[in-house]
Amino acid sequence: MGTPSGSIRLLLLGAPGSGKGTQGMRLAERYGARHVSTGELLRAEVAAGSQLGEAAQPYMERGDLVPDELVMSMVLERVLSPESPPSFVLDGFPRTVAQATAAYERAVPADRVLDAVVLLEIGHDALLERLEQRGRDAGRADDTTATILHRIEEYEQKTLPLLDYYEGRDILVRVDAVGAVDEVTTRINDALDQLPQLPAR
Repeated sequence: MGTPSGSIRLLLLGAPGSGKGTQGMRLAERYGARHVSTGELLRAEVAAGSQLGEAAQPYMERGDLVPDELVMSMVLERVLSPESPPSFVLDGFPRTVAQATAAYERAVPADRVLDAVVLLEIGHDALLERLEQRGRDAGRADDTTATILHRIEEYEQKTLPLLDYYEGRDILVRVDAVGAVDEVTTRINDALDQLPQLPAR
């Protein structure tokens, strides 16, 4: 399915520390789309002391993925409602095949199916170094070494199976995420510029 009226719908996949947040914001700016970060939304709910935040907080502190039922409604209402902007860049959702298949079923009648999925590829050691540095710089409680290792394990077990799912739909784009931020941005842009279903930039 093509992207009508120049709108764009992208998903960024990658392990914790692969650069999804930074690259997601840059992609959103490039295409005039909304950046929807699951992690930021969840942290905001926790900070606000909402019912969703209280339910999600224990999972986040352990480095576990927040259960599907908590994440689905939070994200989908922000991207599938008729009042939501038609262009978006998703960062951190879907994270499991179950989330992806459920989201696709909801997205089809709303005509908001993903146009492309960008996988940011980076090695295990580089991830550890990035995340430990981020924890020191930003003071994030969920970036301790033990939690980082658990989050990477969760990603490998629950999110990596998504690659086969999106490759099966022929929308997966693999990008080397090692290097300077600007270099990775250029790689992403060059890869997306080759896709006929996306608006030219």
